Amino acid sequence: MAQTVGVIGLGNMGRGIAKNIAQGGHRLLVWDAMADARDGLADLGQAATPADMAAQADVIIFVVPGSEQIESILPDILNAAKADLILWDFTTSDPTHTKQLAIQANEVGVGYMDAGMTGGGAKGADDGTMTLMIGGPVELFEASQPVLNSCAGELIYLGPSGAGHTMKVVHNLITHTNFLACSEAGQLAEAAGIDLADMIKVFNAGNARSFISERRFPDHILSETWDGRSRIFNLRKDVGMAVSLSKEVGSPMRIGHQTLAWIQAAVDAGMEEEDFTRMYPALGDLADK
Repeated sequence: MAQTVGVIGLGNMGRGIAKNIAQGGHRLLVWDAMADARDGLADLGQAATPADMAAQADVIIFVVPGSEQIESILPDILNAAKADLILWDFTTSDPTHTKQLAIQANEVGVGYMDAGMTGGGAKGADDGTMTLMIGGPVELFEASQPVLNSCAGELIYLGPSGAGHTMKVVHNLITHTNFLACSEAGQLAEAAGIDLADMIKVFNAGNARSFISERRFPDHILSETWDGRSRIFNLRKDVGMAVSLSKEVGSPMRIGHQTLAWIQAAVDAGMEEEDFTRMYPALGDLADK
């Protein structure tokens, strides 16, 4: 059954998600804090404000940088919310904070679900092939499946509130650690006389294969385009959340601390706004920090 769906946040991921929801037959409303982003999707249906959206929508999806952006508009949304509104938090956020937002929404009868995104970045959002890792009440997940299926290729339900964002934190820890491990291996191979492209070819033919070797190195490092579309600042945020979570739940972490130290060295070197792929050529200098 077609639903009225709002999408808040029309950046690299939000644009593709919104377009796929509209193509899935749902009535779409969009809003972004930036007027230029809103105007780019004006033909799909704009809401005047987040509150205006909440008064009309069955489902609202947040595709913004983090919980802070949601927190700034959530009171207006909750005050205007249509009965049985379900909010979907697609951010990468501290799961403890996510649970607090869910409690706030639940107190006024609004559902709150969290969903981490993975699978191809903006291309996965554009193609509708991304995977969602989902937390929250299972009945709200089931009620939202027609909408989710229009913008994602796979839905993985993980448990109660916060479970989706917890999994996203864990997922990002291994992703960023893998990138740095592959980068360190590349520096070693090049120093020992092995061509970086040949190393990647071997990795992809054997047990060292990963998304990093299959996509990140060929597309952004070997090509020297340095356009992985994520800032080093974001990596620090992601791994910092993993380190904090490990302390909260009492799980030992050593490799994660080293990953965070590498990223912090890049931030301290003034690279926090640069694309994360630029850490590869800088790795030797960062090792001395």
